[in-house]
Amino acid sequence: TLSKTDAKKGATKKLKEKMLHSDKNVQDRGLVVVDPKAKDIILEHRSYCSKKMKERHFLGDVLGYITPWNSHGYDIAKIFGNKFTLISPVWLQVKRRGKERFQFTGLHDADKGWMKGVRKTSKNIKIVPRILFDGWTYQDFESVFGSEDEIEELSKNVVLLAKNENFDGFVVEVWSQLGNQKQTELIHLLIHLSEALREAQLKLILVIPPAVAAGTNQPGMFTKKEFDQLASAIDSFSLMTYDYSTPQRPGPNSPLPWVRACVQVLDPDSKWRNKILLGLNFYGMDYSALGASGEPILGSRYIETLKEHKPKIVWDEQIAEHYFEYKRNKGGKHAVFYPTLKSIQLRLELAKELGTGISIWELGQGLDYFYDLL
Repeated sequence: TLSKTDAKKGATKKLKEKMLHSDKNVQDRGLVVVDPKAKDIILEHRSYCSKKMKERHFLGDVLGYITPWNSHGYDIAKIFGNKFTLISPVWLQVKRRGKERFQFTGLHDADKGWMKGVRKTSKNIKIVPRILFDGWTYQDFESVFGSEDEIEELSKNVVLLAKNENFDGFVVEVWSQLGNQKQTELIHLLIHLSEALREAQLKLILVIPPAVAAGTNQPGMFTKKEFDQLASAIDSFSLMTYDYSTPQRPGPNSPLPWVRACVQVLDPDSKWRNKILLGLNFYGMDYSALGASGEPILGSRYIETLKEHKPKIVWDEQIAEHYFEYKRNKGGKHAVFYPTLKSIQLRLELAKELGTGISIWELGQGLDYFYDLL
């Protein structure tokens, strides 16, 4: 007789994955539903529509992040390049080495051949690598804030870097580092930086935390006050409307009513909505009931989990996300919140309704058929 594990192996093998692309997109294949079956996700997820790869359904700005450690994102940017207006590989760091001395690191990741390939696929796409202010002490920030010469030097260096490396601008992630301190000074620096970039026909996109703090409904670290001061200067704002839940407070990645509130609180009068890039997560979270732990789950692991456990996928109408539960041997109960065609479609519809663009973290973590929706 077959042992239990052998029987299980046999069962796992049966769940097929289509390797061929489709002539129809996921909408026409009837896959954007509130009640998807695990076996259909497994079967269809690699099968994107090859006929309409160049067609856009979402007409606002679309920023896609790429991380070197999930290299599938590099392929996605080439295959679906026409669906994006901005691509941000997370390559760069700026370090302060002393008075008016700045050093850029991470350029070893910058892939010239890939950049050329992406631009060939898509004529209008802008490549805007992310820059982190790496290893900056509070003192470093204070020194730069207190000196127009430092600000000038930093701005000049950033523009030169873009020119030398053939970048179209940068995504800057710095806001959360100062934890609500020195905001006036930081705003001054960012306006100066954006003016220098704009003069050189380059873009500056600022990463911003959610305007409504997750779980508390208190104002976040970046509110309407800051937005109003920066909105005319900055080209776009990459709004992090995800990571709503935590292992201590498991649940959805990005409840729809919260996402809406985050945009409305920032820009109640719809003055600058096209500059807000509403954040979509293409990763999920796998929470364990034991010991309040949780870890990110990417597309490949999600598909493996579906194959192994064949769970029933549940739709939560209120938050507009799917989740499922499964049990690990000895590990107890788990809950997985991972995006689906339906949850993504509803967020794209929300962005359309609010008049925003979107940003996606990140292209190597999703399922290939997600891109049919863009």
